[in-house]
Amino acid sequence: MAMQVSAGVTAPATPLARTRRIFPWVVFTLTFGLLLSDYMSRQVLSAVFPFLKQEWGLTDTQLGTLTSVVALTVGILAVPLSLVGDRWGRSKSVVLMAVVWSVATIGCALAAGFGHLLTARLLIGVGEAAYGSVGLAVVLAVFAASKRASLTGAFMAGGSFGSVLGVALGGALAAQYGWRAAFTVMGVFGMVLALLYWVLVSDRKLAAHKIDDAADTGPKLAGGQGRAKLSTLFSTPSVVLAYFGGGLQLFIAGSLFAWLPSYFNRGYDMLPAKAAKVAAVFILIMGIGMIVCGVISDRAGRKAPINKWTTAITFSAVTVVFLAAGFSVKPGGLQMLLLAVGCFFAGGTTGPTGAMVARLTHESIRATAFGTYTFFNNVLGLAAGPLVTGVLADKYGLETAMKYVPLVAVAAIVLLIAGRQAYPSSIRKLDAAAERAA
Repeated sequence: MAMQVSAGVTAPATPLARTRRIFPWVVFTLTFGLLLSDYMSRQVLSAVFPFLKQEWGLTDTQLGTLTSVVALTVGILAVPLSLVGDRWGRSKSVVLMAVVWSVATIGCALAAGFGHLLTARLLIGVGEAAYGSVGLAVVLAVFAASKRASLTGAFMAGGSFGSVLGVALGGALAAQYGWRAAFTVMGVFGMVLALLYWVLVSDRKLAAHKIDDAADTGPKLAGGQGRAKLSTLFSTPSVVLAYFGGGLQLFIAGSLFAWLPSYFNRGYDMLPAKAAKVAAVFILIMGIGMIVCGVISDRAGRKAPINKWTTAITFSAVTVVFLAAGFSVKPGGLQMLLLAVGCFFAGGTTGPTGAMVARLTHESIRATAFGTYTFFNNVLGLAAGPLVTGVLADKYGLETAMKYVPLVAVAAIVLLIAGRQAYPSSIRKLDAAAERAA
């Protein structure tokens, strides 16, 4: 007998309905948690720079290399491993990647010298290579398209929050128990989360909860085609400019992640543990900014998606003004204020540019699209930033080197403006291709 519901009375949610509401947030929470682990393992190194410099006598260029080798490996392997993730199974790929980077992080604790540590860091990059792209594709598949910039910004902010935890917790552990303990704790944390993901998330469950949202979902496929061609990753000028513009902007974030602890250690004569805590506050501000900027972009793009390009350009412009001013004044309260504002907007382009990549590529190869996005983010940004800054620091001093970092945003702004101008014609090109294929 069918259950009767009186007018004006809402029927209680069924267990299936509750599960469909809860599961996407379980996916987001665990995937976000693993991104925290990803960046904790990656950025804990920054907190122990002073310890390694003292114990092994490393140069700033060597320290920058230890940071950049992870991002460079991620950039090189992001596309091929993201393609594997799209085809082999995204949840299985997530678990395997987390296990690899966690074991490699524990391996860092066993390093006997620079060469050993560099090898372990390279293996961390192998594990993390496709995680950002596959993980983000997993999250976007179970949520409505209207939340893309917000979710992308929030997910990418996990990098900042993970960096905060890695730097702050790593600095405290290193000061209390030695730098090897810091790597060990980060590795164990990742292993625990990987186990939880393996138990609670599967490709079958992801397929059952996939959202087929008709709004702003990306280009359509040719009639009957199950998977988009890889050539569509670069099929429009707008998506290419999103890759390049977003990647260059992250040059600044990469430099801040790696060098803020050392900057406060040297410029303010802080002990390494205190410098790490202060730097962690600024990195936290950057993560909060990613979330807020993503929400702003989604709201601005409700009436016209092209407005997301405008917000990205604005965030980049504010970054260069405040960070350039901040690193040009003497250490003190004014500098702290200027750097805080600049850090808030430094990663703000990730939400809108990530949303544009999603809009201009098909869901069937979205992990690969984000792998391409990750390649540019890492090679142009997260890998280049720490290394170039380290080389400049060896030559001119760290305080002088940091003055040049924000200027990269000027090039990012030029590319984002060009992407905005190309966006309408890029959308028309995709729509025309879909009509011809229908």
